[in-house]
Amino acid sequence: MNFYFLTMRIIFSLNMLFIVAICKVLCMLIILPILLITWRNQYSKKRTQRSRKETVVGFFHPYCNAGAGGERVLWAAVSAIQTRYPNVHIVIYTGDLDAHPDQILNKAEKIFNYKIEHKIEFIYLHRRKWVEPFMYPYFTLLGQSLGSIWLGIEALNSLVPDIYIDTMGYAFTYPLFRYIGGCRVATYTHYPVISTDMMKHVYRRVVSHTNKRIIARNPFLSAAKLVYYKLFGFIYGLVGSRAEIIMVNSSWTEEHINSIWKCPLRTHKIYPPCNVKHLTSLPLLSDDEKGNSIRIVSVAQFRPEKNHPLMLRAMYELRSILKEEVWEKVRLILIGSCRNAEDEERMKDMQDLSKHFALDENVEFKLNISYSELLLELQRGTIGLHTMWNEHFGISIVECMAAGLIVVAHASGGPKADIIETQPGSQNGFLATEAEEYAKIMSHIINMHPEERNAIKMVARASVNRFSDEVFTKEFLRTIEPCFRQKQE
Repeated sequence: MNFYFLTMRIIFSLNMLFIVAICKVLCMLIILPILLITWRNQYSKKRTQRSRKETVVGFFHPYCNAGAGGERVLWAAVSAIQTRYPNVHIVIYTGDLDAHPDQILNKAEKIFNYKIEHKIEFIYLHRRKWVEPFMYPYFTLLGQSLGSIWLGIEALNSLVPDIYIDTMGYAFTYPLFRYIGGCRVATYTHYPVISTDMMKHVYRRVVSHTNKRIIARNPFLSAAKLVYYKLFGFIYGLVGSRAEIIMVNSSWTEEHINSIWKCPLRTHKIYPPCNVKHLTSLPLLSDDEKGNSIRIVSVAQFRPEKNHPLMLRAMYELRSILKEEVWEKVRLILIGSCRNAEDEERMKDMQDLSKHFALDENVEFKLNISYSELLLELQRGTIGLHTMWNEHFGISIVECMAAGLIVVAHASGGPKADIIETQPGSQNGFLATEAEEYAKIMSHIINMHPEERNAIKMVARASVNRFSDEVFTKEFLRTIEPCFRQKQE
């Protein structure tokens, strides 16, 4: 009898759990759509009550004052829209709270040589910390992605645009702006947040800046991280494919985005704008005009993925190859910018590492230099150095080539797929992977006959016209035009 009552109680409890589960699902299916419709109607009402009646284009770029390649794309896009659609009102959502609008625009002109009209509204976002990696010691990708939704809600509450253009790759904001904000959604994606290459590193247990040593050494942690990556990749594909117009910056990015987002018909490859027109017109200086110094130039933000330590290790190896009298002429010029305190600390670590390798007399750090100073350094340089693994494109590589430097870049990503050609007769640069390989190639370039170097320089200069500002502007406006046509209709 006791067994019977116990069985009945278990069955009753299971039935109750089943009923509760059904009720919750029904509530979700009924209440959630109602909430979403109500929320969308609120934003639609906000749009109709705006004081401005012209089309509003919102650029979502929380780090618009950073001064890197992504910001060059932002300002080139803004300039293109201002020229083609002068009556459009442009809004930039930024988290640079300490930067006045005039300071931001002046920096864009100083670093990128873009003269942006001051008819721009800046919406300052106070929740940017929620997309910072330091907020999420674990599950960083997921944390930052969810944080971007929170940041996007702040942007949407501040001002509802007609056209939303994300130029930093925050894909989790696309459903928010499209389905809740009722906006046309476009994106210029520089690189996928997660890629099959990252998954391969975890599967093969390779240590990298995205795969810590403690995880790579543990098969169980590696297996768990691989499951996490695959689940995150599935969700990333769902939200990313909500963009109506997808622009990518390279063949490498296009391949990965197509494999994850699975919407190739809406994906357009548009190379980022590079200032090749002015750089290719700069005169090539002879070795005598350079003061017989051998300057190896790197232009890259002080971020972990740029792999500045590999540059210093390559220099350490180069010292053992070159004769002492030649080595004394060699200088590595590290040109870059810092986004935050972490980047500044990273730069100081590089300075300490250069001292550790006894390279401090042969390495110079130049932070946040002006465009005119950058031009001078590019003219005086002999070699352009780039060490990032799977660089999505490489604007600095193109600009070094246009200025007349012989580039040595990492044999992966955009540089290998789109920029550098190593075949004899059409060679415009070199590719390497390890420090020793970089050192041998740089030694080879240094010991080249000047005529051999000039031949590579001329081929390199001739190959970069496809990456010009003019080509970017034409392709960007052609791709984005359907958004404006429908709004105007």
